[in-house]
Amino acid sequence: GEEKAAFADMSGRWPNATYVEDLSATTPYAARIFEPARWRGEEPLRVVLIGTDFQVRVWEALLKIPLGHAKPYSRIAAEIGAPKASRAVGAAIGAILIFVLFLVVAEPFREASSLATVLYASSTIGIMACGVAMLMIGGEFDLSTGVAVTFSSLAASMLAYNLHLNLWAGAALALVLALGVGFFNGFLVMKTRIPSFLITLSTFFMLAGINLAVTKLVAGQVATQSVSDMQGWDSAQKVFASSFTIGNVSIRITVVWWLVFTAIATYVLFKTKIGNWIFAVGGDAEAARAVGVPVTKVKIGLFMFVGFCAWFVGMHLLFAFNTVQSGQGVGNEFFYIIAAVIGGCLLTGGYGTAIGAAIGAFIFGM
Repeated sequence: GEEKAAFADMSGRWPNATYVEDLSATTPYAARIFEPARWRGEEPLRVVLIGTDFQVRVWEALLKIPLGHAKPYSRIAAEIGAPKASRAVGAAIGAILIFVLFLVVAEPFREASSLATVLYASSTIGIMACGVAMLMIGGEFDLSTGVAVTFSSLAASMLAYNLHLNLWAGAALALVLALGVGFFNGFLVMKTRIPSFLITLSTFFMLAGINLAVTKLVAGQVATQSVSDMQGWDSAQKVFASSFTIGNVSIRITVVWWLVFTAIATYVLFKTKIGNWIFAVGGDAEAARAVGVPVTKVKIGLFMFVGFCAWFVGMHLLFAFNTVQSGQGVGNEFFYIIAAVIGGCLLTGGYGTAIGAAIGAFIFGM
């Protein structure tokens, strides 16, 4: 089974190649891989590395470490041109080790379809982890993200269904509400000086109650009605919950959106003035304010970005499953925070990367 899966994956990557089974030619290569006595620096073994540019650079750095030697994450980070990403490098190495472990011990994991499933699970965590990581770099927490996702999907569904709107209109109204929740959290944190942990914990209980009570009041049950026959369903489903095929493997569109979110967040953090502000307010808000950084606007904006991410994942939830259970989402906020922390975000703020959060989500997905 694993040979067929490996061949299907290889032929999908190089469809124009001609494949010939020749054990006499491949056996010596296998021996050089698995027999340490045949590992020689003067006879390097050529390998093909498949992964993101960051992961490939980490692999290359690892392969250059002499046999029997070790290097700290900071040295590896410097060698790949990312000296400030030692924590992300550590997360990447952890992801590689876990991936290899599962390849060895779990036969189904070697199939391309299994990797697609892992990527899908990672993407739904990773999109939210991206927003949560940005917020944590800015020095704040949000414990309402799990129920905020459900809140957004419930709002879009019930507003469109009960007001007889196009589903895109319902989604737009839900976006306004999601951004409003983010603004509410940020505004209270900045004006009351109460820690965001407590403010968003309160928001968590509020949204959990609203989700259940309003759904029961409006729909007469704890789940929303079916909206798959309403105007706007087909186009919205293509954007938020469709799939595409690479070779014979079906990939969910959320995987693409996850990479887009991560790329944009990385660009903002390291290539823009706003990114400098985010690191500054997370490191020392008062010092940042003293040099002219608009601390209040930055932090409220970060909370609203988390709200946007919650809305986006909520739309996927709605258009992937048609109906939404009002009680779901409780506890998911810890998945997002843990993914960000595994990826290198400090709990105290001022440090982290969106790429690290993506790697943390991938580890969680595995």
